[in-house]
Amino acid sequence: MLNISENSIKDNVDLKDFNFYVLLKKSRVKKLLLWLIMILMIILLAALFLPWTQNISAKGYVTTRSPQQRPQAIQSVIAGRLENWFIQEGDFVEKGDTIVFISEVKSEYFDPELLVRTAEQLEAKSQSVESYNQKISALQNQYLALQETLQLKKAQTRNKIEQARNKITMDSIDLVAYQANLNIAKNQLSRTQELYNKDLKTLTELQDKEYKVQSANAKVNVQENKLRNQKNAFTNLTIELQTLEREYADKLAKSQSEQQSALSTKLEGVAATSKLKNQLSNYTARQKFYYITAPQSGFLTKTLKKGVGEMVKEGSDIATIMPAQYDLAVETYIKPQDLPLLNIGELVQIRFDGWPAIVISGWPESSTGVFSGHIVAIDKFISENGYYRILISPNKEKKAWPEKLSVGTGANAFILLKEVPIWYEIWRQLNGFPPDFYKTEKEIKKEIKRKAPIKSIK
Repeated sequence: MLNISENSIKDNVDLKDFNFYVLLKKSRVKKLLLWLIMILMIILLAALFLPWTQNISAKGYVTTRSPQQRPQAIQSVIAGRLENWFIQEGDFVEKGDTIVFISEVKSEYFDPELLVRTAEQLEAKSQSVESYNQKISALQNQYLALQETLQLKKAQTRNKIEQARNKITMDSIDLVAYQANLNIAKNQLSRTQELYNKDLKTLTELQDKEYKVQSANAKVNVQENKLRNQKNAFTNLTIELQTLEREYADKLAKSQSEQQSALSTKLEGVAATSKLKNQLSNYTARQKFYYITAPQSGFLTKTLKKGVGEMVKEGSDIATIMPAQYDLAVETYIKPQDLPLLNIGELVQIRFDGWPAIVISGWPESSTGVFSGHIVAIDKFISENGYYRILISPNKEKKAWPEKLSVGTGANAFILLKEVPIWYEIWRQLNGFPPDFYKTEKEIKKEIKRKAPIKSIK
């Protein structure tokens, strides 16, 4: 049994017939299995302390960060009828290249000489406004002439009034003198009468004194009438001055009314001229919209209208263009419970549809075929699907994204978070806790220090 001798009995004796041998063999197998289980348990226990990177997985698609770099629809500003296509689907067009020509469908724009006729109306209305300007200028001159004439006539009438006042003064003085002469003549007549009665004066001398009294009395009467006439003339001149002011006030008011009427008509003409200018500008601009051009350089990916002769409405889509130059990004959505864990600049691993990759989310260094990015934008409001949208841009420090990657390609994003032991990750998953649920006091103090102080607004 010990195989000491060269003569072996192994071939002559069946060891399985001995119970001791069978029990010894089973004991060896159990010890080997026990050792294997122990080694495996030690390996598994050690593996529980290996580092594991927590992550948040989300699905999304490739897009562009800038709105102007995304696929956009080319629209028609005006309603029209498709007449001629100048490009085909898949063609590359430069900014300003003509894509399609449309014709007019509204009856008010059918006239081929619309611009010429509108320009003629504008010219006629402009000349009308100019004629009203001349009329207003003439009325202003007339108004000034009436004011000057009024001032001259008022000055003339005031001079006449002053002359009449002087004549009244002179006539009053003459009347006083005549009345004095009449009194003297009456005194002389009285004394002569007394002397005549005493036969000291002759009858001739008495008659002569009576004549002088009558003559002086006549002069007084004439002078009183003259003075009365001068006063009447003075009153008439005063009334004439008032009448003159009222007469010219009516003329000036009428002239000013005509000015305002002409000015109002002129302003109506100016408004009509502005309206015609606006129409002419609109007609001119409208004709430019007959040729629909590319808003930017890119590839015409799809035409939404078919053939020639189809009618299009204002603002309707005609074709779709994809810009030639664009900066790619990944748009993805995360659960609301994961939002507090994300920050701008967080690293993300991405797997694109169509590019084979082996992803080990917990050990990002071991993943192959994945690409790197970082978060550049996080929405502050929830989307209609109940998730929050985030944007991921390429990480220029890592491997560049594929050149043939196009907008709309599906992508799986793995947002890398805190590095923890595997046992902690298993415990977290079993309890349903979110990633990085617990934070130490040191981490909380660091986050508080990162926040900018609040400044008061004065």
